[in-house]
Amino acid sequence: MQQRKTFMLINFVPFYLLLIHCALAQIVGKYQHEKNENLDAFYEAVGIPGLSRKILTSTKPQLEISVDKSQQWNITISSFLRLTSKFKLGEEYEEDIPGGIVAKSTTIIEDDKLKTTSISPDIGKILRTYECNNTLCIITMKHEQSGKEAKRYFKRIAS
Repeated sequence: MQQRKTFMLINFVPFYLLLIHCALAQIVGKYQHEKNENLDAFYEAVGIPGLSRKILTSTKPQLEISVDKSQQWNITISSFLRLTSKFKLGEEYEEDIPGGIVAKSTTIIEDDKLKTTSISPDIGKILRTYECNNTLCIITMKHEQSGKEAKRYFKRIAS
């Protein structure tokens, strides 16, 4: 019986790595901002002041998602302001969020999506989901306390 369990595990590991590789191929890349849904209301709910909200919602940033050989992920959103998050999946990290907010965040891959949970004493909990395919990446952001949700759409410009 032990031999069979070992055999099943050995066969499962390459399959699991293949699933992760497929998810990475869909997520990793460069994207150009196309549109927002409900972003101003979301930023207002997390306490970002009016002028800052106006600036943040009017920009057309680029999004770059990468991962290196050590499994260190980088997510960079840049326009006039450049925010970079560096992390390893499943490990807590400190992250700067627009509006000068610092949060404790954890990111995982689930259902071929990057899912980030960020918690800050200033704003509570924010859930972000990065759903990417061959043509676009949609970031869905939800502020747990207010229930406000926003989406940002990015068109893939490079793999």
